Amino acid sequence: MVVAPSFFGNVELGSIPAEDPKLLIGRVVEATLYDITADFSHHYLKMFFQVNEIDAKTAKTLFKGHEYSRDYLRSLVRRRTTKVDSLINLTTKDGYKLRIAVSALTLSRIKTSQEKIIRKIMDKTIHEKAEALSLDQFVQEMVLGKIASDIYNQAKEVAPLRHVGIRKSKLLAAPQIEGKAKETPTGPAEPEEVAQA
Repeated sequence: MVVAPSFFGNVELGSIPAEDPKLLIGRVVEATLYDITADFSHHYLKMFFQVNEIDAKTAKTLFKGHEYSRDYLRSLVRRRTTKVDSLINLTTKDGYKLRIAVSALTLSRIKTSQEKIIRKIMDKTIHEKAEALSLDQFVQEMVLGKIASDIYNQAKEVAPLRHVGIRKSKLLAAPQIEGKAKETPTGPAEPEEVAQA
């Protein structure tokens, strides 16, 4: 039985058959946020978890990334509007490295100068959050929309916005300290393959 990380309440994500439990280490499991929260409004968010520890018949996981479903992303984009994208690398307070993609969609076309200001707001808000929060706290605020809401409240002063969200994230590295290094057994490449599948 595969379970979500403790900050998602160790929710069961399903079971994986394996000849040897050790073969599961490094395997990436996909679920939706709806599977974890049971809130239907979260069905569009795909979550990726990597098995990093086997405890008897339970496979414990590490958050590896998330992304919007393709259908949901397509539904957000409209004609005669501007989509402001930003790709940000960050390090959380407890030393985890992440790469996240933030998108803001406006109600009408905006100027390039306004886009630049919105990107600066995104960058500043994300880095402030990362410096203040551990990985567990950051991931919760990211997938449940708290960080996007903070960006929206500041950026709406620059231009009228329809949606702000962190559409994709990826864990790049865990802090290399004793007992933690085992948490990234396969490096960052594998979840990307799963995400594209």
